[in-house]
Amino acid sequence: MLFLAYDGERSIPGAPPVTPAGSFGRKMTVDDLIARQMRVTRQETSHCDSVSFDRDCANAFQHYVNDSLAFAVKRGGFMYGTVTEEGQVEVDFIYEPPQQGTEANLILMRDADEEKRVDAIAMGLGMRKVGFIFNQTVMQDKTEYTLSNAEVLQAVELHAESELQEWVTAVVKLEVNEDGGADVHFEAFQMSDMCIRLFKEEWFETEIMPDDDPKLSKMKKEVVVGVKDLKEVDNDFFLVLVRILDHQGPLSSAFPIENRSSRATMRDLKTHLDRAKSLPLVKKMSDFHLLLFVAQFLDVSSDVPALAECVRLQSPVPEGYALLIESMANTC
Repeated sequence: MLFLAYDGERSIPGAPPVTPAGSFGRKMTVDDLIARQMRVTRQETSHCDSVSFDRDCANAFQHYVNDSLAFAVKRGGFMYGTVTEEGQVEVDFIYEPPQQGTEANLILMRDADEEKRVDAIAMGLGMRKVGFIFNQTVMQDKTEYTLSNAEVLQAVELHAESELQEWVTAVVKLEVNEDGGADVHFEAFQMSDMCIRLFKEEWFETEIMPDDDPKLSKMKKEVVVGVKDLKEVDNDFFLVLVRILDHQGPLSSAFPIENRSSRATMRDLKTHLDRAKSLPLVKKMSDFHLLLFVAQFLDVSSDVPALAECVRLQSPVPEGYALLIESMANTC
């Protein structure tokens, strides 16, 4: 490549007129050139074929946000299950971390030690973290967006953290039916590849101001949407719809669920075990929330996955674990 600099002007007969650098005579900077590569379009195909919810865990979540919270505040949880070779996500339990929900925001106050126990249980069950679920509030029922800018930011952050291509974000909301009543409705999405790239490369404005339009996500620099250079993108451009199925998984959701208004106690453990005395202990233990309660008193690296593996295989619980669980139940 040859660079040449000289003073003076000269004209060459028959040469085309020289115009300033850049498209349509506009000078282009390096940032402009990078922005031209950030072309936001709708992604038509998701990386997962579908998401199937275990009926018990889905009902336990939606009943709580409907009956106890009345869709007045937000609630969220991490979905755990498996991903089939065909790309279908199967959700078999929902873990609800410590959190603070308001009408507009959901703050996850994540407990690293508790999440280690959750992951140890999932490993023993042959499962993994596959997505995030949350509810929208009745305050949002007349809005003109699918997800708000704050919800997009939270969803893409968790999706990017997971490094799972099939990761799913699920939303629970109230919708008015034909009779004027309200029905609980589930929707599922993946965040688009471009959305994840923009987040990882820190293009999103993460501070949301009260006057910001919730249906638009603000960028630090312009991106190309259609034929326009914009610093605000409609949130729907970042969402890829995923179809929803249901199934009956191997776990129940009868034991009190963690991090809700009332905490599980040893009496809850005894009541749960006494409820079905005729069943083998492994059947009684086939409840994620019960396993998480018991895991507080076990070694997270060995005992917790071993007990969860008994549940996965439906094999007899070793006598040592059985005695420990029985003694715990009898301390109330």
